[in-house]
Amino acid sequence: MKVTKYDQGQFCWAELATSDAQAAKRFYGELFGWGADEMPMGDGSFYIMMKKGDATVGAMYENKGIPPNWLSYIAVDSADESAAKAKSLGGSLKQEPFDVFDVGRMSVITDPTGATFAIWQAMKHKGADVFAETNALCWNELMTHDGEAAKTFYTSLFGWTAKTSPEYTEWHDGDKARGGMLVMDDERFKGVPPFWMPYFMVDDVDATVEKAKSLGAQLHHGPMDIPNVGRFAVIGDPQHASFALFKPAM
Repeated sequence: MKVTKYDQGQFCWAELATSDAQAAKRFYGELFGWGADEMPMGDGSFYIMMKKGDATVGAMYENKGIPPNWLSYIAVDSADESAAKAKSLGGSLKQEPFDVFDVGRMSVITDPTGATFAIWQAMKHKGADVFAETNALCWNELMTHDGEAAKTFYTSLFGWTAKTSPEYTEWHDGDKARGGMLVMDDERFKGVPPFWMPYFMVDDVDATVEKAKSLGAQLHHGPMDIPNVGRFAVIGDPQHASFALFKPAM
């Protein structure tokens, strides 16, 4: 689906910080067929825009000083107002609002449960050109140990509502699903820090898992079906950044 504008509270971008940008570029290029445009950052490093054909789907850059991770961006009307509100709700700002040249204004926020995300006030760059299509971002999921604190924070910050079942919570904005939340309350998640995880849509989850493994990735969970929803798997790329694959049910 081609996107011309993202609304307040809608996930709009995914950005990989990795310990080896060239290796990550090869991995995701082979896995999803993404091309890459390398943009010099002025310090000898590059910001790499990942492309599906002519459409930008996300980005990556090298940072050896932090564990590799995908950062999920949420569109806002005002980065300054949303950052201030996040602080008032118990969040902390890892990066105060700042301009990214003339393409947008952003802030990096850690929620009260410890999960980090970014907010994006678009100027020249709206975010991903496509969403919820094959080999593009389609979903974002909060993995946290404190579901109630997360519900209070995100519903207050973005105006989302939390549609909760015993197994899962979906974030909604009116009748539009914005993302999900899984509470890590069993032993297998002990010691796992909270994080937001991007999902990328694929035509065949099982085949993509096998391809990812052949490229050096690790399978963390699945593949498995969610009745009436779809099939998914959670992967760790060769540098150990986690993401998920998803194919919706027909």
